[in-house]
Amino acid sequence: MPVARAAATVRTTQARRTAVRLGAVALAGTLLAACGSSGDGAADGAGGRITLTVDLFGSFGYKEAGLYAEYEKLHPGVTVKQTDTEDENDYWKSLQTRLAGGGGLADVQGVEVGRIASVAQQQSDKFEDLRKYGAEGLRNEFAPAKWAAATGRGGEVLGLGTDVGPEAMCYRTDLFRQAGLPTDRAELAKKWATWDGYLALGKQYKAKAPGRSAWLDSVGSLYSIMIGQEKERYYDASGKLIWEENPALRTAWDHSVQAARDGLSAKLDQWSPQWNQAFAAGSFATIPCPAWMLGYIKGQAGESGKGKWDIAALPGGAGNWGGSYLAVPRAARHKKEAYELIKWLTAPEQQRRLFEKQGNFPSATGAIDKVAGAEDPYFSGAPIGQIFGDAAKAAPVQVLGVHDQNIAQQITNALSEVERKGVSPDKAWSNARKGVANTIG
Repeated sequence: MPVARAAATVRTTQARRTAVRLGAVALAGTLLAACGSSGDGAADGAGGRITLTVDLFGSFGYKEAGLYAEYEKLHPGVTVKQTDTEDENDYWKSLQTRLAGGGGLADVQGVEVGRIASVAQQQSDKFEDLRKYGAEGLRNEFAPAKWAAATGRGGEVLGLGTDVGPEAMCYRTDLFRQAGLPTDRAELAKKWATWDGYLALGKQYKAKAPGRSAWLDSVGSLYSIMIGQEKERYYDASGKLIWEENPALRTAWDHSVQAARDGLSAKLDQWSPQWNQAFAAGSFATIPCPAWMLGYIKGQAGESGKGKWDIAALPGGAGNWGGSYLAVPRAARHKKEAYELIKWLTAPEQQRRLFEKQGNFPSATGAIDKVAGAEDPYFSGAPIGQIFGDAAKAAPVQVLGVHDQNIAQQITNALSEVERKGVSPDKAWSNARKGVANTIG
């Protein structure tokens, strides 16, 4: 999400969803283009009122946490209108089309962490350098790695960080209990201290699984959470593409393939309607869980899920999955006002409130200590401030590459072939290689 991010975020009838999503994107583009993209900062209507448009993906949580409404109260005459696309890949493709054409862009655009290197290294001419509005003074409010990732080659500040994605494991205590497994988060953290331990516990669950429930949602999510524990994933620090020979990536691939072969997965493609419905249906007992996933689970599982979920430390050590940025396109109509909005949304106090309400873990250093004691009654009173805070402190500073997200998508697509179609791992790996070559050239 952001990350999810995506900070993240979560940043929350496939044919119907696709139709609605594409219709929304088309409508949003029409409306935004109608507003113009001259960048003159003119008011939209009588009395100097302006409408700030915000275009996001997934679930950033601003609307749900009431932050837009509060901003409008603090700034009379300003209205914030958000459009969003559930699937980040669809969002990014649409954004690229609009950036190339220069029209239909919002005042604020979200950028997932897996795309920020592309913005910083290849598209800095498409986004405002926020230094002209005073962003340089915010540098010390963010973790150095978070700030540096959105910095262009010439020092341009191209976005402000929303969240990071420290990782944990979310699980259904009611399903664990029915399968005869322990439910205490500390005991589980010991039992699945390694990924081998996690998969072994999954086999125990499968033997006594209630109903048709599976151990985890998809092997794609297992891969994503494991690769998030690594500093170097797809590129090394010099910018060299290393994904094919990276042993850590192959370890994540092999564990994911093993989970598929052992029948531990519900075989659900993440972000699909079936995946969304599975949260409420109890179709899986565990889900690898970056902080931004908490808000997504709440939205999909609903009130009936409250108290059925809990959170434990992640197998294999700390990691990061997701986290996002807010950026202002050069073609935005209200650049200065857009900057003031993202400055406020990413300030420590707003990041603190967003974490406590939605689970998006702060990227602002001033907010991290403030959330240390946070607990979440939805997740059985889990000490989310401690769990995700400890993970954030221990997570590696990841090397980000221009095509991180594209490569990750091809690998998870290949794992889905193994999981859902029975394609051999070797054939699926070959398909991933071809997919990457076709995608990044």
